[in-house]
Amino acid sequence: MTRGGPGSRPPVMRDVARLAGVSHQTVSRVLNDHPQVRSEIRERVRAAVEQLGYKPNTTARALASRRTMNLGVVVAGSFQYGPTTMLLSIAETARRAGYATRLLSPGTIDRPSMQDALDQLVDDSVDGIVVIAPVTAAANAVEGLTTDVPLVMFEPAMDNGTTIVAIDESLGARLATRHLLERGHRTVHHVSGPDGWLGSEARIRGWREELSAAGRVAHASYAGDWSSESGHAAGRRIAADPDVTAVFVANDQMALGVLQALADAGRDVPGDVSVVGFDDTPESGFYRPALTTVRMDFAEVGRRCVERLLGLIRDQPLQPQPSVPPELVLRASTATPRR
Repeated sequence: MTRGGPGSRPPVMRDVARLAGVSHQTVSRVLNDHPQVRSEIRERVRAAVEQLGYKPNTTARALASRRTMNLGVVVAGSFQYGPTTMLLSIAETARRAGYATRLLSPGTIDRPSMQDALDQLVDDSVDGIVVIAPVTAAANAVEGLTTDVPLVMFEPAMDNGTTIVAIDESLGARLATRHLLERGHRTVHHVSGPDGWLGSEARIRGWREELSAAGRVAHASYAGDWSSESGHAAGRRIAADPDVTAVFVANDQMALGVLQALADAGRDVPGDVSVVGFDDTPESGFYRPALTTVRMDFAEVGRRCVERLLGLIRDQPLQPQPSVPPELVLRASTATPRR
């Protein structure tokens, strides 16, 4: 790699490491004049810096000895309700702790793009990084990547109590399904989120597990894409099947479409079909009828991400914590079946 021409991105520390044939951490040690680096390695790194025209940020070179009061945030995947709520909570929690935030959203979700995003934030002198990775590709891409600053991730259904934060989405799906079964429905149909989302997988898993535990049939799910339009398309198919009396929908936006499709077909909710959503968006209580749903405290997830990251930055021991618990919110869209 040589100096880029006009329009190419400026070189980052990872490029220097690649050219010199050393690790990212070794480049950082050379740039910070760490004494325990062999002279031959030091010369290779300096030659790579010169060849690439790499300009280390002077503040970044001091990361090892002082804090810059900046946190980086990488958001991988589209800005749905959950990730957006988390992002706002992260920014506010950081602000209250005296930190500014820098946001990056890679256009491509693969290992090189995610590593470049982490490198760019390190070069921009952040003290730590939060990665919001709700999609499978992002979680896989980040696994095993290295960075010179502490890193905490949001990864649905994967809370490890320390560096990964999540809500127990499978439990939320089980709560929704259990509620409908306890109301007397013989089984529960499901409108799922799109493939490739960890939340979709967790909600499908919880729905199936609850039906299996009750000895009930899990019919093929109706595939959606998180949008009200896809919920409406699924709702038309549900309305055409008189055997369907209960539906668990993987998010409230799709549930809105399901409710409209059922109303268009003259099927009463909850008299003919009970509907449960997921997320508890601010509007869900004002649907017609008001939507029974599973509350996901995404703001709490954002707070925990920042709190754990600040603990790592301050070299504080982290005490493992349970996942953020979901909560079933009962409203008017569910009832016992008429038959």
